[in-house]
Amino acid sequence: MNAICYVLVRPLSKNTYRKINRVLAETLWLELVWIVDWWAGVKIKVFTDNETFNRMGKEHALVVCNHRSDIDWLVGWILAQRSGCLGRALAVTKKSSKFLPVTGWSMWFSEYLFLERNWVKDESTIKSGLQRLKDFPQPFWLLFVEGTRFTETKLKAAQEYAASSELPIPRNVLIPRTKGFVSTVINMRSFVPVIYDMTVAIPKSSPPPTMLRLFKGQPSVSPNHCCWCHVHVHIKCHSMKDLPESDEAIAQWCIDQFVAKDALLDKHIAADTFSHQQEQNIGRPMKSLAVVLSWACILTLGAMKFLHWSNLFSSWKGMALSALGLGIITLCMHILIRSSQSERSTPAKPNDHHHSESSPQTDVEKEK
Repeated sequence: MNAICYVLVRPLSKNTYRKINRVLAETLWLELVWIVDWWAGVKIKVFTDNETFNRMGKEHALVVCNHRSDIDWLVGWILAQRSGCLGRALAVTKKSSKFLPVTGWSMWFSEYLFLERNWVKDESTIKSGLQRLKDFPQPFWLLFVEGTRFTETKLKAAQEYAASSELPIPRNVLIPRTKGFVSTVINMRSFVPVIYDMTVAIPKSSPPPTMLRLFKGQPSVSPNHCCWCHVHVHIKCHSMKDLPESDEAIAQWCIDQFVAKDALLDKHIAADTFSHQQEQNIGRPMKSLAVVLSWACILTLGAMKFLHWSNLFSSWKGMALSALGLGIITLCMHILIRSSQSERSTPAKPNDHHHSESSPQTDVEKEK
């Protein structure tokens, strides 16, 4: 459907195409939101002030986030859905993501930015991609996640790099790669008014959420089997106009924010919550459940009519084709799960930080 609209509608009206694609993308993403909200029962707690919470989704925004777990990108989608802009949630992500079955293709049609970790190429990709968003007809979010997923091995490498470069030693985050962030700010500041500084933390009592556990429904309870898994999200709003002008100052601003995130996560580890900030109620809307139930009914009725018409199971050939179809679906899910696993993310290179030639990438393992 996305491809048909891209070929037939976009040449006539880019804005109309974007509005149609927003609905199509949201319908797809809601299925993953349903997995978190209803199947796995993960509870996301948002901590921010009332002013920030009330303006979310009402204006263009750059969302900067640490990359603590395998599903941080999905947490961003859920917050976008609660803010009414799920179909307009874009991201900076690695190039390989667009080859993921179904979701990767949808990401491409939705104008995600795909980077290669080669600054010579990525600089022009960021600039041209962001310039295309200037005339985006409705408020959008651009998710910009910390360069690579957090692991203890990567943390140790980041600490060694920080010590050798006389930078603050990180404890809970990695050192951000700032070249891409600087380019993003420079190219967006004329039409994007705010930056949402998002910090994701997993409480001590909750098992670490992964795509595999989500599909199995395992995160629905903590190890003591008495409460749902929780993900805590702290959000701070910055006005884009308050950021400095020079490249070096913007890069330092980014580093300073991650130093602040580190301290914030220290407090969260001690208190097991973001106790200094007000918790906002984001609820658990029925929309994703309604979409999944609708799809289930449509597909079930369609499959029954098709099987009745084709007598597919009446021959070995038909059963073989059915098995092949199930195998393809299983393979697609396997690819999605593998792509989201932190141990399979690209290792941080020793020199791949704010003075390197590598661009920051968001590992939106969105199987999209």
